[in-house]
Amino acid sequence: MCLAVPAKVLEIEGDIAKVDFGQGIVREVNVMLVEAQVGEYVLVHAGYAIQTIDRDAAQETLRLWDEILKFEQLTP
Repeated sequence: MCLAVPAKVLEIEGDIAKVDFGQGIVREVNVMLVEAQVGEYVLVHAGYAIQTIDRDAAQETLRLWDEILKFEQLTP
């Protein structure tokens, strides 16, 4: 099973983009597989942006991840 996480593109230089996964988590990812622009959201898997995603879908996915992680912290 593969897992891809949405992130907002903050800046792009060549094939490398700085992306924001939320909650202060900013990383560099390779964007050579997609035509992403600053301000757009991408799905990131294993350090590569594998597709662009619309803002509403990305924010809903991030909200769900946040909910899952909070639940995991409450579960003994």
